[in-house]
Amino acid sequence: MLVKLTKISNQKITFESFLCGTPARDYIYQDTDYKKQVSDAAKMIHDAEYVLIGAGAGMSTAAGAKYGGNFFVENFGEFQEKYGKGPYMQDMYFAGFYPFPDEESYWGYWSKQAMLGGINLDVTPLHRLLLESLSDKKIFVLSTNADGQFVKAGLPVEKIFCTQGDYFHIQCGKGCHDRIYDAVELFHQMDQARVDCKIPSSMVPKCPVCGGPMDMNLRKDDYFVQDAGWYEAEERFSDFLSEAIDKKLVLLELGVGFNTPTIIRFPFEKLVREHDTISLIRLNLDQAIVPESFGNRAVGINADMAESIRDIAKEVKQISYFL
Repeated sequence: MLVKLTKISNQKITFESFLCGTPARDYIYQDTDYKKQVSDAAKMIHDAEYVLIGAGAGMSTAAGAKYGGNFFVENFGEFQEKYGKGPYMQDMYFAGFYPFPDEESYWGYWSKQAMLGGINLDVTPLHRLLLESLSDKKIFVLSTNADGQFVKAGLPVEKIFCTQGDYFHIQCGKGCHDRIYDAVELFHQMDQARVDCKIPSSMVPKCPVCGGPMDMNLRKDDYFVQDAGWYEAEERFSDFLSEAIDKKLVLLELGVGFNTPTIIRFPFEKLVREHDTISLIRLNLDQAIVPESFGNRAVGINADMAESIRDIAKEVKQISYFL
């Protein structure tokens, strides 16, 4: 049973009540001309007071982030030679689950992924363009990405809730205490010291509390640490949504598939179902299906997302100019 997200006696909407595991039953690919979809999406954004961005892996990919293919071969070829290509050493997602034989090998790999996937990744023009096109709106970003691109693009960290962790912090491998640690400098050192895919034993981080292994602060198992900063971001998300829920709110969903749909995709649909003032713009290269029952309150653009964002941003600017 769905819990309706309605404020009662100024009660705030919590992240827990926002989450949803129920998909729609009337998904369709909209049979609408691309230009009309762009125009409709731009008008939604122009008319909105609030914009809640839901960013998934597809946003980073569309912005130019590389994970597999030639990029992985060029940057992780030595790991493929050492461990074999198999089912793991194909891209940065699957390689992260490889059963490395020891901590030196584990951090030999993960320090490189952290450097390439986040620390050394330049801000993308697409993220900057997106934020510029929304500069007159009250916005907040709910993201499952670990690359820190919205912060690099200039959005204050107070307006971002990254639910799944990032490439910049580590934690106790067993989550023995609720604190995470900045590992940027450590990863730089590991990257310089790596030999034969391994780091020196002296660099292997140990938990300062229990003395056990450390791990990436990424939600990839049951030990993910939600520290004080995570809960503060959750609170700010709750404040934003509670304020915007009965206003003119647009949900701008960017590259969210069905890998973890309960965090952004299904909750966004739930919001639209329950509130007539909320509309949805879903951009996705392959999975831009939207519930048919949403009618003209949903636009699902099944196309190259970078192109769609650029076209919508241009259209928003034109609307503002002529009005």
